[in-house]
Amino acid sequence: MAFAVHFAVSMLACYLTAQVLAGSTWTWRAPRVAIVCWQAVGLALGLSAMGLPMALGLAPYDRPTGSALLALATDLSHGTLPAGLGAVHLGLVGVGFGIGAVLLTTTVRSVHASVRAQRRHRDLLTLVARRDPTVPGALVLDHPSAAAYCLPGVKPRVVVSAGTLSLLDRAELAAVLTHERAHAQERHDLVLLPFTALCRALPWFRWVRDAHERVALLVEMRADDKARELHAEAPLAGALRRFAACGDRITPAGALGMGDRDLDARVQRLMVADRPPRLIGAAALAVATTLVALPISLFLS
Repeated sequence: MAFAVHFAVSMLACYLTAQVLAGSTWTWRAPRVAIVCWQAVGLALGLSAMGLPMALGLAPYDRPTGSALLALATDLSHGTLPAGLGAVHLGLVGVGFGIGAVLLTTTVRSVHASVRAQRRHRDLLTLVARRDPTVPGALVLDHPSAAAYCLPGVKPRVVVSAGTLSLLDRAELAAVLTHERAHAQERHDLVLLPFTALCRALPWFRWVRDAHERVALLVEMRADDKARELHAEAPLAGALRRFAACGDRITPAGALGMGDRDLDARVQRLMVADRPPRLIGAAALAVATTLVALPISLFLS
């Protein structure tokens, strides 16, 4: 039972850490560190959700979950079970494996849906998009709405619309293109994937959905940081303001768009030259490492 308590404590710690991250302002100043912390919370939550029912079912062995699972497999192969371990215990172990199967299935489904949407849109781009010497390395869609997005994958595509070309000046457009290339270079689609899967697997947890929204915003802020390293704050902030004022923004499924998330907050952040909080960031990473280490150690023991 003590090992089940450890998993329960881990789940509670994940919830409390998520609440602290959601309410903290330092995350905007260090989005890359905050993204790592959110990923650790998601991984620890998934492992703990699997481990809790398993540990309850394996309580008669009075061993860490990993060694207890090996002992159960050995006993089942010999057709014997220890005293006190009945159908209810085996059912709880099955629930744990079921949660793992759901998490794996939803992840695979999320990957499949994303890849399918990206492939379909990539095929469409070969038909309707064009090259333009004013935007090297990007494709242009002849559409009046504002659009600037990255279609991630093995061969990523950066796409802007004709409406965006008429909306932005040269410096703003360069900053936007760098922003979108940052999404592709750092594979932000893969960063968001586990949280999409968790939302599907645990839809009744509102804070899981909130975590997805927070990470999506941090991903945009991280790309903003990459853009202002080359183009300063003013051109990118100007582009964000123009996107905010333009109501008919479009971003297709499976893509990461420039003007999708909290544009006013991102502009405000760009105008404040705060340094990343190194001490707080180091402490947050230490907490994140501990969160992940606890359930993993119980499974490997």
